[in-house]
Amino acid sequence: MPDESAIPDTSARAAVRALVPSLIREVANEGMSEPDVLAFWFGEPDEVTPAFIRDAGAASLARGETFYTQNFGIPPLREGIADYLTWLHRPTADDNIAVTASGMSALLLVVEALVAPADRVVVVTPLWPNLVEIPKILSGNVECVALSCRDGEWRLDLDRLLAALTPATRLLLVNSPNNPTGWTLTRAEQEAILARCRRHGIWLVADDVYERLYYREDTRAAPSFLDLAAPEERVISVNSFSKSWLMTGWRLGWIVAPSPLMPDLGKLIEYNTSCSPAFVQHAGVAAITKGEATVAHTRERFRRARDYLVGALSRVPGVEVAAPAGAMYAFFRVRGLGDSLTFCKRLVHEARLGLAPGRAFGPEGEGYVRWCFASDEARLAEAVARFRRAMT
Repeated sequence: MPDESAIPDTSARAAVRALVPSLIREVANEGMSEPDVLAFWFGEPDEVTPAFIRDAGAASLARGETFYTQNFGIPPLREGIADYLTWLHRPTADDNIAVTASGMSALLLVVEALVAPADRVVVVTPLWPNLVEIPKILSGNVECVALSCRDGEWRLDLDRLLAALTPATRLLLVNSPNNPTGWTLTRAEQEAILARCRRHGIWLVADDVYERLYYREDTRAAPSFLDLAAPEERVISVNSFSKSWLMTGWRLGWIVAPSPLMPDLGKLIEYNTSCSPAFVQHAGVAAITKGEATVAHTRERFRRARDYLVGALSRVPGVEVAAPAGAMYAFFRVRGLGDSLTFCKRLVHEARLGLAPGRAFGPEGEGYVRWCFASDEARLAEAVARFRRAMT
């Protein structure tokens, strides 16, 4: 028998061991292999990527474009993203664009560039758990400022957030429209937050993945910090093709960052993924340059799905739900629910229904459940019927 004291420690470093596993994934693992489970646990549209985008990727493969590309992405894609942002928000140069292998990768790259061990990072919660845990990979200290829910509507205590943005803060990470609540910053709130970050030299990282899934009739996108900040300020926008262009499986995103940061982002891209695949980037060119009709279709389809699901859930006894301003989730309270993880696992096994537990998004989410409504009405109707039976 080997001497146990001589066996080396082969575990990960302490900061990685301390990461909280995704409770969304924990629930999904209970039923992903079961074909009769109606799954709404992930933030994924149920429509396939439009044909013109798939065709662009296929044409790139047919041309034999299977080699490495530039770290920052192929020029047509960077130019396309720059033109898109110039149209949507402010004049943007392609030199300030970095293409990434997913929006998730973009967020990790930005945190790698900015956060050192013990740096203070402020986040607004409830929040997609990946955003809370990513700074911890770099041994950052994360402080959460919680939204409050009144009459079914999630609101920001702006004074509390501003008080948390002290000179000791390295970075503020904010997701608006928000996953899971759909809460969306107002322009006045953005102005106050940006002023505080400027005052104390705090980096502001905006997760803008859901900015086009904003359901006000008179606007093309949710309010963005890009509308307010100059290109060389400490403001970074992270985005993705996944939601608005129906491209979750393609794993393609981008970063908008000030020029001095770009060389170091290039190093990090090289040492993380090197580059995004060429055929995926050519699909992205088609999406960003020809896909506005797809975005409009997606937003309107999700608006109808939101209205249907919120209306249906509001008629279920014990459920408190309000229509979110943005994103693609109903985040609803189940009265008397004390353990959302156990509840969602029970739904998988007993109702054959896959939802995400509110506790996955922070302690303030306990008692809530997240339902991704990016689906057709017939599928939602069957799922609501299963949920209603489970609640009786």
